[in-house]
Amino acid sequence: MSKVRVLVGTRKGAFVLNSDGKRQNWEVSGPHFAGWEMYHLKGSPADPNRLYASQSSGWFGQIIQRSNDAGKTWEPVGNKFEYAGVPGTHQWYDGSLRPWEFKRVWHLEPSLNDPDTVYAGVEDAALFKSTDGGQNWEELRGLREYSTGPNWQPGAGGLCLHTIIQDPSNAQRMWIAISAAGTFRTEDGGTTWKAINAGLKSEGIPNPNADEGHCVHHIAMHPDRPGVLFMQKHWDVMRSDNAGDYWYDIGETLPTDFGFVIDVNANQPETVYVLPIKSDSEHFVPDGALRVYRSRRGGNEWEALCNGLPQKDVYLNVYRDAMAVDRLDPCGIYFGTSGGQVYASADDGDSWTAIVRDLPTVLSVEVQTLP
Repeated sequence: MSKVRVLVGTRKGAFVLNSDGKRQNWEVSGPHFAGWEMYHLKGSPADPNRLYASQSSGWFGQIIQRSNDAGKTWEPVGNKFEYAGVPGTHQWYDGSLRPWEFKRVWHLEPSLNDPDTVYAGVEDAALFKSTDGGQNWEELRGLREYSTGPNWQPGAGGLCLHTIIQDPSNAQRMWIAISAAGTFRTEDGGTTWKAINAGLKSEGIPNPNADEGHCVHHIAMHPDRPGVLFMQKHWDVMRSDNAGDYWYDIGETLPTDFGFVIDVNANQPETVYVLPIKSDSEHFVPDGALRVYRSRRGGNEWEALCNGLPQKDVYLNVYRDAMAVDRLDPCGIYFGTSGGQVYASADDGDSWTAIVRDLPTVLSVEVQTLP
């Protein structure tokens, strides 16, 4: 029987949750790195035992942690940056022998087929790559050298590169999303990039229809359809059917189209999940009720999923990397909250249960489906 592993990053440590294919009983391991901000954890698709974690502190700097035994033990890596970076600081070298300081590693994305290759998205927005298990890093400089890059401005969460999607059918093609610059695509492994924000409209910037400057919160893709992308924007839920060349609105019937997370059912590429948040000034769920919304038609028509979720006096937020899906059938959906709960559904979202409670604020949730 298949197994499921849920990786949870929190404001004060990391947790690893394991269950069998029934997904009813969960074994909780942690806290790992208690007291530290563990912003993101991600497992390698190529090696179920290889995990990466972003450990950060404003006082002590950024460390990448790696596990080779599914989270039982960890070792710090990433202390040898290109051209002898400074361990335990936020200085990663940009390839020109000049240190460039950043605030945090927001997202780690291991390669689909090589456990030693991993990408890191950081704030201020830049993209790094390691080919030796996180020990040494090289910046993919084409992104920061993008023509309008010097004009990008941070959103409320900073100028963060928070989403990295790889095309399983083309190793040279990736999509990234930056708050608040927009979405970009590379066709040559990160050497050059193209802004792909046509169709987006954002109030509050000088040109609402500009090529860049949009506050994209998250993008998602079903691996069997790399040309179809879904987006949760600062306001608006969007879809593209041509790899991001043009986006159109699919969220008009939601109670609010502000939010941070979006994901796609593993077995139904037209089934999409979002979790609306009241507004950009009130970062909690509408009406004091925790509800996931599902569209089985790729957008526009949405249904509220609330069976097992609290529906009274709930004032929680769900951050941009805090929803994920497993690869079982029926699909499991998981999300973590600012209140420290991790909720799971083992039936495509029809019913929910809290698989762990009272953690520190959940910053990220990732899932591994294991043989």
